[in-house]
Amino acid sequence: MLVLNLVIIGLAISLEPIPFTAFALVLASAKGVRRAAAFIVGWVLSLATVVILTLVATANHPPQPSTAPSRAVLIVKILIGVAFLGAAARRRRMMGRPKKVKKPPKWQSSADNMSAWFAVALGILTQPWGLVAAGVAIVIDAELSSWESSLALLGFVLLSAGTYLAVEIYALVRPERTQAFLGATRAWVADHTDKVIMYIALVVGIWLIVDNLYLLVS
Repeated sequence: MLVLNLVIIGLAISLEPIPFTAFALVLASAKGVRRAAAFIVGWVLSLATVVILTLVATANHPPQPSTAPSRAVLIVKILIGVAFLGAAARRRRMMGRPKKVKKPPKWQSSADNMSAWFAVALGILTQPWGLVAAGVAIVIDAELSSWESSLALLGFVLLSAGTYLAVEIYALVRPERTQAFLGATRAWVADHTDKVIMYIALVVGIWLIVDNLYLLVS
């Protein structure tokens, strides 16, 4: 069950549209492939750091089933699921409403001149931390003495960056098509951001509630 939980959360993190928009802008800039690689480094390192700190906090000993700490973790994951359902409901209400025109962040106007370190920081700051929190609640159940858990955690970190790694590879293999691809992708994301976020929050929320409620009452 640990693997399935991590796969669901990892995919959700990878498919979040707002961070991808920032990544696409970085990749579309001058020397974009290098800066996008730095963005991915920041993305992966920040997530890996959170996973490691969680394991350190639990001393690599997950709560035993049917104990008070174990039930507390289950309740926390259920509450996180409820929060995601609330986020999905808010996004649903936003769909179809006229959107306020927002000024783009200042960094976008100077994307061609950003440093690699700035790209790393951007990868850290644009993490969907709500989903990362859900991942942390799941990582609490992991134990590195099991090779399956160790592999699952490594897979979780890489899967969470899967979309970015795939697009980065595409940019390396098909550089002449990258700008057109990014333009089309950004246009699609701009038109479907609310819907994508709503579905991601809905799926993650329902899964966390149903899965952990079952474990709580069984």
